[in-house]
Amino acid sequence: DRGRGNDWFPVGRLDVVIEPPQLRFRHLKGAELARATGGFHLAFGFGDLHGDYYSTELFPTFHNRVMSRRRPDFEEHVSQLDLDPSAHFTERLAVDGGRRMTDSFDVFPKLLDTGGVRYACRFFARGFHTLSPDAQERIAVLRPGDRLHAALEPTNPTGHPAIGIRTTPDDHLIGWAPRYFVHEVVKAAAQSDGTYDARIVKVNPVPSPSEHRVLVEMRSRWERYEPMSGPEFEPLVGRGTRAAVTGRPVPEVVPRPGRRHRRGRR
Repeated sequence: DRGRGNDWFPVGRLDVVIEPPQLRFRHLKGAELARATGGFHLAFGFGDLHGDYYSTELFPTFHNRVMSRRRPDFEEHVSQLDLDPSAHFTERLAVDGGRRMTDSFDVFPKLLDTGGVRYACRFFARGFHTLSPDAQERIAVLRPGDRLHAALEPTNPTGHPAIGIRTTPDDHLIGWAPRYFVHEVVKAAAQSDGTYDARIVKVNPVPSPSEHRVLVEMRSRWERYEPMSGPEFEPLVGRGTRAAVTGRPVPEVVPRPGRRHRRGRR
């Protein structure tokens, strides 16, 4: 949730088992912190902060962010995500983020160790509409695999730390990393030396939406830090209790949030 004053909090966790389908949603301790700011409101269908929600269908709050396979532009949409049309909704949401104009929620994947304490994630660079014409022209000639440079900006004008994504070697700013990744980098910097590597996955030309223009893959290595393990990521409800249960089928609708492969968090 993007709260008041540019605050950011992890507020919920979606666990997904693909076969047989089973979904579980719980609020995190970060939701209590967000509530204390006065800017956080519970999402539709999750009215109990301490509820433990189960379903065999995707919950409405998430479902309304996933593009229907029946949409005529569905294949174009998944192509922008660099995914196959058969990709599971968790894969689509993990890349797309599920951002909507009607609320302040982002959906993001749990950062998982890909081997040797290495973590990887894909995201669309933020802030395309704020870039200079020179930067936008530079983006137009980027190619898949082009190396990028990620730089922490502790005093970003937005009032919170940010990570700028820049081209190499000419150093054009082409956007920013999402807040969930910045949150982890800032925490990791206090505990562990880290290395970062970024590359272009895909550049979607006009008329693709500006928020889907530059798809980036970021890889990091943290020796003594486990991402998304802080107290703000702890569920408010533990295992074994079911304060609320839902199994109502949800009709397919339109675009976007995310979850990563078989099991994970949102």
